[in-house]
Amino acid sequence: MRITNKGRYALRATIALAQMGKNGEMISVGSLSEAEEISSVFLEQIFFKLKKAGIVRSVRGPGGGFSINRPLDSLTVKEILDAAGEELTVLPCNRREAECERQSECISHQVIISVTDLVNQYLGGLTLEMVLNNEEYQPTGGSTVLDKVV
Repeated sequence: MRITNKGRYALRATIALAQMGKNGEMISVGSLSEAEEISSVFLEQIFFKLKKAGIVRSVRGPGGGFSINRPLDSLTVKEILDAAGEELTVLPCNRREAECERQSECISHQVIISVTDLVNQYLGGLTLEMVLNNEEYQPTGGSTVLDKVV
């Protein structure tokens, strides 16, 4: 699994936006760009995707900018990375496609799928509020194939 600059910057900028605009204040791309040392052009592209996904909202003109569009306790890291276009899989091996002839007997395939599921479960449960409060996310219950294999 590799999270690209686009994903890292989307997460960093969203965290910065939440910190800088605590009371729903509009924050300019220039301010975020400067604070996070990210190209404003690249940041605008990222925020276009985040806006399309409903994560941020924008207002044009003087006093305009961006703000978080959802409660921080319901916005997950996974949603931010998904909106940025990150594919959160360990390897391109895809359990949903029957292209691999060895899929049914391949233990490594099951491990890869389980690790991908665990990462997605973790990021899907880790909210922006938790990140800002430096809280740990503890996934609950459920066994995985890793429990059976390892």
